[in-house]
Amino acid sequence: MAPAAPSAASRIAVVTGASSGIGAATARRLAEAGYRVVLTARRKDRIEALAEEITAAGHHATAYALDVTDRTAVDEFATAFKTIGVLVNNAGGALGADPVATGDPADWRTMYETNVIGTLNLTQALLPKLDASGDGTIVVVSSTAGHSTYEGGGGYVAAKHGAHVLAETLRLEIVGRPVRVIEIAPGMVKTDEFALTRFAGDKEKAEKVYQGVAEPLTADDVADTITWTITRPSHVNVDLLVLRPRAQASNTKVHREL
Repeated sequence: MAPAAPSAASRIAVVTGASSGIGAATARRLAEAGYRVVLTARRKDRIEALAEEITAAGHHATAYALDVTDRTAVDEFATAFKTIGVLVNNAGGALGADPVATGDPADWRTMYETNVIGTLNLTQALLPKLDASGDGTIVVVSSTAGHSTYEGGGGYVAAKHGAHVLAETLRLEIVGRPVRVIEIAPGMVKTDEFALTRFAGDKEKAEKVYQGVAEPLTADDVADTITWTITRPSHVNVDLLVLRPRAQASNTKVHREL
């Protein structure tokens, strides 16, 4: 079945965390699908370069530097729109892999603020605009960490559980309104920055995450999945889609060829 073309009323798609990885890949895919993408992230230079790339390819993109945890800035950003069709809440990330007993509370707080409060801020600010489109879609990019625990992941797991519950609760609360709520929960995804950021730039630790895994997911794999869910007919809501590489059976069961 061919993807449905976005309607004129729902052609704008806002993507948070669009400076790299899944966010950047999703922006490219949505632009190819006919959306006017609005790229948000803190790193202005990155999203401006991506907007130029997308525009040069014949699509439509705008960059807007934004910290999703800054509610005043988010509210100001929202005033730029009368309606939007899609919000992809992708901004997030993990910090550290320490056990609960010794985890850094500052890291836990940062993860919660970005993964949960950031998603809340954008969703609250843009929900009226999504409603106004008559055909809106909210995507929450959570993680398999939001559905099962693993040692050393307490802070990230807690944050992604929060994102999962936010999406699930919102879907219940707005049923009957013209807005879908989709949750995408990726497993092992190898991007340039995720593990490196988690381990504070330690390349050796970052590489061990993927060691021996023949084909972890890529940012494009996840972006393709996100775009597929968004481009389903309006009456079809993909409540929750979990995707993992074939080599990963669970958060703690991974086939490695060592």
